[in-house]
Amino acid sequence: MKTLKKHFSLLFLFSFFFISTYSQNNYQLSIETCHKQRLERLKSESGWINLAGLFWLQNGYNSFGSDTSSNVVFPENKCRKKMGHFILNNGVITLVCADSADITINDTIIKNKIIYDETTEKTLLLKHKSLQWFVIKRGNKYGIRLRDLQSENLKRFKGIERFDVDKKWNVNAILEAPEKITFIDVTDVLGNVNKTPYAGKLHFEIDGIRYALDATKEGNEMFIVFADETSGITTYGSGRFLYASMPKDDNKVFLDFNKAYNPPCAFTAFATCPLPPKQNFLNVKIEAGEKSFEGH
Repeated sequence: MKTLKKHFSLLFLFSFFFISTYSQNNYQLSIETCHKQRLERLKSESGWINLAGLFWLQNGYNSFGSDTSSNVVFPENKCRKKMGHFILNNGVITLVCADSADITINDTIIKNKIIYDETTEKTLLLKHKSLQWFVIKRGNKYGIRLRDLQSENLKRFKGIERFDVDKKWNVNAILEAPEKITFIDVTDVLGNVNKTPYAGKLHFEIDGIRYALDATKEGNEMFIVFADETSGITTYGSGRFLYASMPKDDNKVFLDFNKAYNPPCAFTAFATCPLPPKQNFLNVKIEAGEKSFEGH
């Protein structure tokens, strides 16, 4: 009987160890898969690594091309010196192309075209050789965001250093949701303040100490911008981003800091990122997720 009990005990310990190891390996694999997909997005045609410029337009006439006297200076040797000009008038942006500029939209060469107005639903992507550009609006400012699909930054990009994956950082949280639809102010690096749908406050514990983070709402997900005691030391100084699924039937949420990642501003000077609100500065080292990107 004692021998039988000993065998059962050993079998239980082996099973527990096997299940725990299998669970950890599966979790590790899921995080690695997420990170791989993240790197692929960063390097993709619509990613952040290939950004080559962000130019804020003045009212009226804005010349552009590789000529350094242009209002909007595109990279040298990537296009003609004089490509044409943008006209900004009451929120409407018209592109007037120079002769032989060879600028296309959907593979069709254009000459003169309204490329943005307040009713624009789909962003128009303009192309010339390896360059692509489109209009963005931030607050009351209108800009041209430029990509170079043959950017040297793409060639130099080797990945992002991270903390070791640890399930400790996949924490349980309780969402304290607002009783009615609420908006909060979110400030970006340009100083613009945007009214953003509020998901609520997430309450959680790390090593027995309670913390809280405000989250905004994006569809069925929550978006969190936070900073902690690693910010500016081992992680990006202006904080990191994190997504979490909205709870379905209760207010319980998983906050997986192993998925915390750098904002676009960590990779390029041509992004306009939201900053963590004052209440989202955590007095703890979140040693999980992405570390500072040294290439920028």
